[in-house]
Amino acid sequence: MADSPIDNHRAAHLPWFVAVAQILGLTSVVITGVWMGHYRGGYGWDGTSLQFNVHPLCMVIGMVFLYGDAILVYRVFRNEPKRITKILHGAIHLISLIISIVGLIAVFQFHAKSKIPDMYSLHSWCGMLTFIIFIVQWVMGLTFFLFPGASVSLRSWYLSLHVFFGLALFALAIGTCLLGIKEKLLFSIMSTYSKFEPEGILANVLGLLLVAFGVVVGYILTREEWKRQPNPEEQALSMNFKNLTEGESPDSP
Repeated sequence: MADSPIDNHRAAHLPWFVAVAQILGLTSVVITGVWMGHYRGGYGWDGTSLQFNVHPLCMVIGMVFLYGDAILVYRVFRNEPKRITKILHGAIHLISLIISIVGLIAVFQFHAKSKIPDMYSLHSWCGMLTFIIFIVQWVMGLTFFLFPGASVSLRSWYLSLHVFFGLALFALAIGTCLLGIKEKLLFSIMSTYSKFEPEGILANVLGLLLVAFGVVVGYILTREEWKRQPNPEEQALSMNFKNLTEGESPDSP
């Protein structure tokens, strides 16, 4: 069925919302870099606080910005072959995962050298929970959707879970970042935070930008008219795959 003029008009708005999301996401990354680079002394890999500064930058890039872009792939490339969008979706998630691992190594090594206890704060608990579920989500998605083997009915059953946990993880990642921002401010400038310290204002703006990025990405993902629709060729291939894997006759209803 052809799209109505209203649906086509609404679909034309998608690039503008994607552009806004990219601006918000990139600005969040830049502000994180400025915060850690200018106010917290820069970056290093020597076990000092400079190594800790790698952690928030990597987590914002990996678990928020790139993660958000990965789940937007099926909207941005809604007219491209599904195989290509699957590979791109998985590849961006893989890059996100690698960057996040670097961020986690940075903070754990800093804690070890500075004799700081690990995993005692709500931020660290939420962060580790998010990271573990992210790995499980990525492996399950790779197994069910990128590699052949799973039946169509099994894929259909898992798809709704994959989408739900994808959005839940994105929200959890942003929430964990907000906890981390607050924790870092209290550790660093607790005595002057209430006096509208420039560093505190910058960090508060970062928090608002992360929330705004999450809201825009969530809005894009929940708009029905922007969802990727399978083309006739993909539907035919899906039916053939179902016939082969589940033993149905091509002529069966």
